[in-house]
Amino acid sequence: MKQDVFLPDDYRPAEDEPFMNERQTEYFRRKLLAWKQELLAGSRDTIAGLQDGTRNIPDIADRASEETDRALELRTRDRQRKLVTKIDEALKRIEEGEYGYCEMTGDRISLKRLDARPIATMTLEAQERHERREKVHRDD
Repeated sequence: MKQDVFLPDDYRPAEDEPFMNERQTEYFRRKLLAWKQELLAGSRDTIAGLQDGTRNIPDIADRASEETDRALELRTRDRQRKLVTKIDEALKRIEEGEYGYCEMTGDRISLKRLDARPIATMTLEAQERHERREKVHRDD
């Protein structure tokens, strides 16, 4: 079992420290876990709301509006469920020592990118190339 890493509340990864040192990996691990907990809490709230919100609405327009709202909420939760899977994959990469490195090139992913999108698996340049290629194939 790994020893707990001390991390001050105001800690932010910096370029002038060794890449993916213990403090940086702990920072991103905590960030990912907090994000996951936030998403899971939202899902629990949605489930509770759907269970409690079953009511008979006599006006057909109001009923249709409520059904549309529920469908939108469920689609949002489905996207968030997929996001939780990506968060779990990022946590696994941290455990395996692969976090922070591009899956395409092996280069370091910038700390700014990881801070903005902690589930990133590619450098910004590799992601842009991937999206351009995807767009070209989609247009065929």
